[in-house]
Amino acid sequence: MEEYIVAKEEVGTRIDKYLAEKFPEQSRSYLQKLVKEQQVFVCGKPVKSNYKLRNGDSVSLTIPEPVELDIKAEPIPLDILYEDEDILIINKPKDMVVHPSAGHMSGTLVNGILYHCKGNLSGINGVLRPGIVHRIDKDTTGVLVVCKNDMAHTKISEQLKVHSITRKYNAIVYHNFAEEEGTVDAPIGRHPIDRKKMAVNEKNGKHAVTHYRVLERLKDHRYTFIECQLETGRTHQIRVHMAKIHHPLLGDTVYGPANQPYKLQGQCLHARVLGFIHPRTGEYMEFEAPLPEYFENLLKELR
Repeated sequence: MEEYIVAKEEVGTRIDKYLAEKFPEQSRSYLQKLVKEQQVFVCGKPVKSNYKLRNGDSVSLTIPEPVELDIKAEPIPLDILYEDEDILIINKPKDMVVHPSAGHMSGTLVNGILYHCKGNLSGINGVLRPGIVHRIDKDTTGVLVVCKNDMAHTKISEQLKVHSITRKYNAIVYHNFAEEEGTVDAPIGRHPIDRKKMAVNEKNGKHAVTHYRVLERLKDHRYTFIECQLETGRTHQIRVHMAKIHHPLLGDTVYGPANQPYKLQGQCLHARVLGFIHPRTGEYMEFEAPLPEYFENLLKELR
């Protein structure tokens, strides 16, 4: 257990911010988790994450040793767009879960990257999500970054937090747009009744902004091919925001019509562009994943 005496200039600092400055290699969310689990003590007593340090305080905590992964590495083919000592850029296919969970302990992206990277992955996000900074849904295709070490994980997480990462998606949605482009600014949180779904939630939702523009009007203006650029990254953000403005994604039976045409497997959504500052070089890099075959074929059918 490590112990620190609060300096005069640190008085009044929130405990989570203080810890983030003391442990820059750890993510803020992980440190907040330690506070919540009562692993952080001030003057020998556990505190809440909003505690502000006082004169004479001593802060002590133990950063747990990384837990040995109990997840099987599997030789799953990966579509790798780029790789270096710090990051791995992958074009995720449809019907692939990103990280293991109940009912999905094998065949996930994590199983595949464990095999490919031979254990060289950031452990910040815990046993089930090594190297994973952000995720995309099982039926969403496209570009995803995986971090090989904690330094890369921390620096890319910081960019995600301040919304400086470029994330552009392509989607096919229902109905024609009157305008060529627009913005949906509506907070997203858990659905008040169906806890498996997300919803626009003015009371308890988190700030969420999606910018969209029309790329092509399809099938007698019954569908539209669009680009969405995320300013924030909430769960199911594009799906919820598009449904909110009455343009649900084609294939999305959760937020759109239950009966979907064209026998699609989940929502027609592709993470096409991902851009960020490289954690080691400091240079901006941008990666693009081509539209998957099913998406291209659907566009041809709808033109």
